[in-house]
Amino acid sequence: MDTGNLPQIADPLLSWFAKNARVLPWREHPSSYYVWVSEIMLQQTRVEAVKPFFARFMAALPDASALAACPEDRLLKLWEGLGYYNRVRNMQRAAQIVMRDYGGELPHTYDELITLPGIGSYTAGAIASIAYGQAVPAVDGNVLRVISRICGNEEDISRQTVRARFEQELRAAMPQDQAGAYNQALMELGATICLPNGAPNCAKCPVQTLCYANQNGRQMDFPVKAAKKERRTEDRTVLVIRDDKRAAVRRRPKRGLLAGMYELPNYDGHLTREEALAVVKEYGFQPIRILPLAPAKHIFSHIEWHMIGYMVLVEEMPECAWRQISKRGERHTTEVPNASDAGKQLADGGNGEELLFIETVKTEREYPIPAAFAAYVNYLGIRLGQEKYEETEG
Repeated sequence: MDTGNLPQIADPLLSWFAKNARVLPWREHPSSYYVWVSEIMLQQTRVEAVKPFFARFMAALPDASALAACPEDRLLKLWEGLGYYNRVRNMQRAAQIVMRDYGGELPHTYDELITLPGIGSYTAGAIASIAYGQAVPAVDGNVLRVISRICGNEEDISRQTVRARFEQELRAAMPQDQAGAYNQALMELGATICLPNGAPNCAKCPVQTLCYANQNGRQMDFPVKAAKKERRTEDRTVLVIRDDKRAAVRRRPKRGLLAGMYELPNYDGHLTREEALAVVKEYGFQPIRILPLAPAKHIFSHIEWHMIGYMVLVEEMPECAWRQISKRGERHTTEVPNASDAGKQLADGGNGEELLFIETVKTEREYPIPAAFAAYVNYLGIRLGQEKYEETEG
């Protein structure tokens, strides 16, 4: 890798960024908290998708104190639709440490930031440089791609040793008094011009004459990255169990995939109609009608769910009671003050078998459900994440 041209890119890059930087809500107020939340949200998520989530999150949790104290269900509901929920759980753990050890403000140094849960080298570099002006790099996928093309790097960018060397070279080349702008300019170049999965727009690039890939017509040869391991596929059957007003949900175990989220009951394999009805009856419900639903697919980072579903209409539950139903067929009914509170009592759900029968409007408002079930919650008239806000605003 020839890094001799790196010191020369700073001036044209910063000049271009000053004129072409996108207007983004977190850039308008680049406090350490804003930078932190935006960078965590932007992991695995497009900028345009993040904007409305960021605005709502900041309105609800404007500082580390509010984030640290937020109840988990509300926190996950605010994050619903962004996915990768461990990101926000780690943010809350970090906020609690910030409140305990740093007086409510994120620490000012890279070395301290990187010790917090969920903050790796990139996020620590972004916060330290953008919010605090420290001359440290922030190397994400965009930056790796840009620097690989500029320097003609033939190494696998997924290797940690390669990333570490990029960070070292950038630290030496970046302007000490404009580190935050320099890091953002590299990210912006990768996001808007030096694009992935297609030809970059080299004609508009401010450093085209300094770029090895452009000068040698090898733009599509970089970056070099090892092929991803093939995802494992799993067949699942999703049951939409409901009466006229309520629907059955359950809480996932506290560890593992989608930990602690609420979900529609679902099972390994593709069940037949008769097998699905047998499962519903095991819970103690009295099915009235069952309808097959359209198949759906959801892709996680390492797993791909291939789902089929059934809508099962069951006899109406009593208005004056909530019912926790276990697959063992046991029923536990508790009187509540009025019908509007029906379904409010939560089950432990730790074994993945216990169901909650909850009014659908409360499910949409209060119970965080992952996007994996979006195709099936539609049959309850529920919208998840950004969709429900767009419907309201429209």
